Amino acid sequence: MTAKHKVHNLIILDESGSMASIKDEIITGFNEVVQTIKGVEKQYPDQEHFISILTFNGLSMNYMLENQPVSELKEIDGRKYQPAAMTPLYDAMGFSIQKLKNQLTGAEDYHVLVTVLTDGEENSSKEFNGKAIKALVEDLMKHNWTFTYIGTEHDVNKSATTISIHNTIIFKKDKADMERMFTREKNARERYSRNISENADTSLNYYEEA
Repeated sequence: MTAKHKVHNLIILDESGSMASIKDEIITGFNEVVQTIKGVEKQYPDQEHFISILTFNGLSMNYMLENQPVSELKEIDGRKYQPAAMTPLYDAMGFSIQKLKNQLTGAEDYHVLVTVLTDGEENSSKEFNGKAIKALVEDLMKHNWTFTYIGTEHDVNKSATTISIHNTIIFKKDKADMERMFTREKNARERYSRNISENADTSLNYYEEA
């Protein structure tokens, strides 16, 4: 039996206090992403998907799942997602990306899709700074890692390009626009897996409308 191509999905989800106003929309949209990832694996049987989900705020960083098969992926609810405190974005990115990088040492035939979802700029990291994250992103982009930045209520493009991420979605904190954002994310994620199967460019174009 031919070995399946491994696709590692890392989702870094802001759980800071300012996300409280869109808590319900985030939970609904995230659960749609859950179904998308499961559906993509079924649609492309040559691929085997794994999932890591890290939520973060100034109080803690918590893995809902860490590099597990998508069969382990469950929908979330208000008990699992409780926004509070500040936004240590760089620490969350540095910690989770470096950990997955270490786990993949020696691995071959894989892609990694990293998705950051936040409503605010970095404001409380202690271990990593922007320069370190930028260097990490630029290095991993040479090795089949793709990075996406989804954000609102700050200069999303500036924050993303500062750390060398060029796939972005900007959304507003209202139900209709968040539905649009999650639809674009879903379509881009499906394109990503299709491109892997077709040996095409896996650089996502999040500006391409559905």
